[in-house]
Amino acid sequence: MKMLMTGVAAGALFFAAAPIYAQTDTTATPQAGLGDDQTVETVVVTGFRGSLTKARQLKRESGIIKDVIVAEDMAKFPELNLAESLQRLPGVQINREAGEGRRISLRGLGPDFARVQLNGMEVLGNVDSAQDSRGQRSRDRAFDFNIFASELFSRVEVEKTFQAAQNEGGMAGTVGLFTGKPFDYAPGSKGAVSVKLGTNEYTKDTQPRIAGLFSRNWDNKFGVAVSVAYGKRETTEQGRNTYNYDNPSAATLQGLVTKGLDISNLSAAQQTKFLSGDLYFADGNRTSSWNAEQERLGITAAVQWRPTENLLLTLDALHGEFTTKRNEMHLATRPLSSTGSVAFDTAAGGVWPAAFQTNSVINDLAWDSDNYVTMTDVTGTTFGSEHRRSLNENNFDQLVLTGKWDVSDRLTLDGHIGYEKSTYETPYDDKLYMRAKGNLIANYGTDGQSASFQYPGWDTTNPANYAMDSFYYRGFNNASELREGVLNGRYSLSDVWTLRAGVAYHKFSQEGIDLFYDDNVNGTRSKMRGTSVADVTSVFTNDFGSWLIGDYAKAFAKYNEYHRFGPNTDGTGGALQDIENVYETTEETVSAYVQADWDSELMGKRFRGNIGLRGYSTDTHSTGWIQGDSYAYLGTTDVEGSYSGVLPAMNSVLEVTPEVLVRFSATQNLNRPGLGSMAAEGSAFQDSDSGEITASRGNPNLKPYKDTTLDLAVEYYFGKMGLISAGVFQKEIKNYIGSVTLEDIPFSETGVPFATIPGATADTIVSEFSMPVNVAGKNKLTGIELVAQGQFTFLPAPFDNLGAVANYTSVDADQALTGISKTSYNATIYYETSLWGARASMSHRDRWYSGYSDDVMSASTRGFEGGTYVDASAFWNVSDALQITLNGVNLTNEKDTQFWGQNRYLYNQNQSGATYMLGLSYKF
Repeated sequence: MKMLMTGVAAGALFFAAAPIYAQTDTTATPQAGLGDDQTVETVVVTGFRGSLTKARQLKRESGIIKDVIVAEDMAKFPELNLAESLQRLPGVQINREAGEGRRISLRGLGPDFARVQLNGMEVLGNVDSAQDSRGQRSRDRAFDFNIFASELFSRVEVEKTFQAAQNEGGMAGTVGLFTGKPFDYAPGSKGAVSVKLGTNEYTKDTQPRIAGLFSRNWDNKFGVAVSVAYGKRETTEQGRNTYNYDNPSAATLQGLVTKGLDISNLSAAQQTKFLSGDLYFADGNRTSSWNAEQERLGITAAVQWRPTENLLLTLDALHGEFTTKRNEMHLATRPLSSTGSVAFDTAAGGVWPAAFQTNSVINDLAWDSDNYVTMTDVTGTTFGSEHRRSLNENNFDQLVLTGKWDVSDRLTLDGHIGYEKSTYETPYDDKLYMRAKGNLIANYGTDGQSASFQYPGWDTTNPANYAMDSFYYRGFNNASELREGVLNGRYSLSDVWTLRAGVAYHKFSQEGIDLFYDDNVNGTRSKMRGTSVADVTSVFTNDFGSWLIGDYAKAFAKYNEYHRFGPNTDGTGGALQDIENVYETTEETVSAYVQADWDSELMGKRFRGNIGLRGYSTDTHSTGWIQGDSYAYLGTTDVEGSYSGVLPAMNSVLEVTPEVLVRFSATQNLNRPGLGSMAAEGSAFQDSDSGEITASRGNPNLKPYKDTTLDLAVEYYFGKMGLISAGVFQKEIKNYIGSVTLEDIPFSETGVPFATIPGATADTIVSEFSMPVNVAGKNKLTGIELVAQGQFTFLPAPFDNLGAVANYTSVDADQALTGISKTSYNATIYYETSLWGARASMSHRDRWYSGYSDDVMSASTRGFEGGTYVDASAFWNVSDALQITLNGVNLTNEKDTQFWGQNRYLYNQNQSGATYMLGLSYKF
């Protein structure tokens, strides 16, 4: 693959380097709503080639290292998903869910380090993932790009270097999202409507997407723009997976054999190994399907008013709704009288039917050199059929008022005030469990990195092989708010120097609560367990098998149940006990900067850039529950923290020739700590025998991550859209966050209320206290970025309409820096005429880790295998106003594979199918 990529990159560079003469007519004019350093050309050419040309000009004129993507036309972004558009840029890597992009990693740092701004304001969305293993239900700083419909946006910018005029934060870089403004378009009225229908090879639904935009510009004096985007689709991810592993002790295994587990079919050597306690067994051998119905609505409105020639006011509003109804189906090993979720069991006893009153027989097993069991053949495996349903409702609202006042020829004032709120609510997240008795041959390959399951000798769709178990009822609620105000001034000192200064206020808060009402307290286990499933099931089938699942409506009716967080009306069930993650965290920041921009000459060459300082002061405040045994509420902790500092930044551009630019930047930036680490929630326990007390909590007084970054890039611009660039960057990061455990300290020093333990005082000794802390030392990463794009106009007609865009990124980072792929690349080849066009894109990222441990068999080492995704699109212009489009997403139905351990044992592998969409768009 590396040799193939080298050949592709070399070919792209060769063709892109040839002379290019795109058929465009350009005149340098300022674009409304952009700053002085973002003057763009008015480009007549449209389509994908036109969007590349506009984006190139924005990159070229920028004073910092920046990449840009521009919409081809109104309500028409180049891709179906903003994350998928961003992955075409160098240094950007994405993760996917159901085949579509969700989160980005930027320049070697994970999603928590890439800041996203919407119309100038930072945006944090509260979202989750269908798969718990993706870790996206936890509250963090990462942004999920599937919250908003891509049609709502006109431009996306990725600022890779920091300047003092930008708010601090986003150590990896800042992604700016911009919605359309009425003054972006010529005076008069303009509108666009697009309708798309599609299907996925697994779901077979129609997947409607409808978008419309209308703009009215009254001679650049007053204007209104409104856009609406709506989409609905079904998704599925299906495959095989585990819960990780189980490493039972020799005593545990001997106890199971004593209780009746039959290992007599194993050889003497196999029996000895089985009983040694050395083996690691797959925990929860599962065939799974994550199915979802997604509905997305986005509405934007922008009002611009120019009361005088030198004053522009813009009011932006955005409302987004993203609703997901999920149904997960799993057939997994789930023993009733064994250890963990292994494939072997002993007689269940109790209320279970006769089929469950038998011991498993282990017929065969194999293991590798690290004692991981790669194959088991078991007669009499106990299974769990889990049907999990959930409703997830995400809402986002933003209102921003922006102003720009040209006070004089030399002085300009601008700024904004804004408010946004994001809520994520899961009214129900329930599980319906059934059990089954059957046989299983689970084979994970000789390397443990694949999975095939066989169910010999039993019918997975026969109700007689199943028995009911219980319900679990759960719910989640998160909400965040942001209030922000920014004021900037710009004063032209001379033809060379411009002085900029400003202040900003930023207040962010987040709160939430998680509710778990499991079957041990809600009373469903006692009245359901062991009963017949004959009248409450349906057969579920996917590409990996068929099995019975519980039907909620039928089971609710039969057992007089309903989703609840308290006792049933029939008297069953106790009080809700398990309430977790209850905390509120607030960050309040005041910052100010001064920056000098210059545009001069150096040895006869144009030399421009900026240099400045940004100072910040942040106060943090967090309150959270302290919990003890069985999640009992013991009290509330209240902790405050603060930090401040100064960040220097310098960016420079030397135009060696009008076509060749050399950029150099030296900057410092920060990234605020993860919200979970800052939360004041915690726990306190007292051992009933020894009386020793242990406690833990989050740490709102954490200092932010801080980096020093050096960037060097050379860019060659040719023709009307050609570009070749090469860059190298290096980041040195300090204040990384780890955990510390302190021994024998008084309660008063923990920040945990001593009243949480009966009889304790401020002087009572806590034997062990743990919390997150900043770790001494530094981590470093170094990366290179290569980019080439061009139109092959040197070829004879009709091949002169061909073009290509390609980039390659390689990052070398310390092991502590996770969430990155060492190598990523993507390439797009397109053919475009005024009548029709088509393009195909390939995107690849190498294996990446989300955690690492020095222990070979630790599940703290985890990550994703590399993947290559292929997408394509085509259009036909029926007339100047009407266009037909065809899109294909994830055409190769790429596998998404998660692993654990240094040997990369299979954790989860699924596929989501290819999606195809046919669309019509009309401009008026």
